[in-house]
Amino acid sequence: MKTYKLILFLFLFVSLFFNEGRAQPLFAAEGGPPPKAGTNAPIIKNSFAVEKGNYGYIWKIYIEAEDPDGDMLRIASVVDHTGYGHYPTDWIYIKSPYQKQLKGYIQWNTFSSKTQYLREWTQITLKVIIIDRAGNESNTVVFPFSFETGVRGQYQYKLPAPFDQRDLPRIGYIHIDLFEPTLMGNGGKTDN
Repeated sequence: MKTYKLILFLFLFVSLFFNEGRAQPLFAAEGGPPPKAGTNAPIIKNSFAVEKGNYGYIWKIYIEAEDPDGDMLRIASVVDHTGYGHYPTDWIYIKSPYQKQLKGYIQWNTFSSKTQYLREWTQITLKVIIIDRAGNESNTVVFPFSFETGVRGQYQYKLPAPFDQRDLPRIGYIHIDLFEPTLMGNGGKTDN
């Protein structure tokens, strides 16, 4: 019975990541894979986010995107954390008014229920991509961020065009809980 379950698991695993013998990347090289025949891929035209703030910072990631087909479905967010690795992909489903064009921000409240603090100068990188209903991927935008105490006026920043308008909508929230690697397991200590 265990062998059957293992074979079933392997089959499902392979079928999720391969389609007609071709790997299906989540984050392909700049520009993404070519769009499926008869469809167009979404395009992230502009983006902006600040690059540092304290732990618990309410981080707004501004994005302007469009899809000629009007079928943008969801935003994928992946975090790479120096000293830890990759976190699972977080998905934000795009509401119908924004499926052809969107200009707004996604918000990440960086305080984590998994740790009380992050070490000073912890570095992360957020990668954002938009996927449409046909499975086409947009270009990838990358946002570096450093957690630093004492950042002055961290919420007083000037937005560049085209985000310098009032009342840009919040498209959704990122739900990723960060870890502090030194607090995991035995905190990096060895037993004597």
